Amino acid sequence: MKNDSRLRKYVPSLLLFLLFEAVAVTLWLMKDNLFYLLNFSYIGGCLALGTALFIAGKRYARHFAQLAVGSYMLLYLGVISRENMQIEGFWYYLFLGTFEAATIHYAVAKIFGPLLFGRGWCGYACWTAMVLDFLPYKQPQKPRREKLGVLRYVMFVLSLALVSGLFLMKVAHLEQIMFWLFLAGNALYYLAGIALAFVFKDNRAFCKYLCPITVFLKPMSYFSLLRVHCDEEKCVGCYTCILLCPFGAVMPGPDGHAAQKCELCTTNAQGEPACVKGCPTGAKYYDDPGYLYHKSELEEVYARPAENALFV
Repeated sequence: MKNDSRLRKYVPSLLLFLLFEAVAVTLWLMKDNLFYLLNFSYIGGCLALGTALFIAGKRYARHFAQLAVGSYMLLYLGVISRENMQIEGFWYYLFLGTFEAATIHYAVAKIFGPLLFGRGWCGYACWTAMVLDFLPYKQPQKPRREKLGVLRYVMFVLSLALVSGLFLMKVAHLEQIMFWLFLAGNALYYLAGIALAFVFKDNRAFCKYLCPITVFLKPMSYFSLLRVHCDEEKCVGCYTCILLCPFGAVMPGPDGHAAQKCELCTTNAQGEPACVKGCPTGAKYYDDPGYLYHKSELEEVYARPAENALFV
């Protein structure tokens, strides 16, 4: 019975896997292409395992999922299969009127998926953040500069204008151009991301100021089912959570309370998000049933005094 109870905390991970499996089977049957079954089964399996490790309190949960999914999408889909999975690839397939590759990726991970898992893509699967999260500034050392956030919209418009211009000018060999844009774009993202991390002493400075994907993620993540919540009656507006969030996803709200776009970070052995662990008034809370069960289980175990034992 106790083992059954412990297994219940992994139900969200199982449901996540089944969700991706449903997408995999649907696309396989619709497109009559086995690749979609294998592709989404692999991604769903990695994310399910990553979230299970998160629930189990493993600090390497995000890094595992990032490397497993991010490397696959960057190296196999991008470099080997020559598919542009960046935002330019999304515009390219969208203008072609084709629902495949980048358009499917964006629909699942960055447009409709965030209604369920918020900015989970940024925390668990992004191949840019996969590298940036190994830099030394896990906790932002400087306050967020809100005015610089407009640059992400500039990047968004520039990517749209670039691909639109290529189509309007009827440039030949567009597919090859998209591949080279993918390589050049990723090189630019990594160089800019690393430079910004050291300038602002913040691993995720690129995500806050330059990443165009947040234009899609921002409106959807506000309605996400999986995220950290704030009890406004307990919140005193000290903004400790803003300083603690490793992604800079928490910011002052218009009412003086802190609002966030949660990326489900894990910063301690209990798997608590940084803002939940550090909130001095307990205003931040995470209501995932698996996490809550695991937390209560640990509290129960460590509350019991250890019995004296003699080792021979």
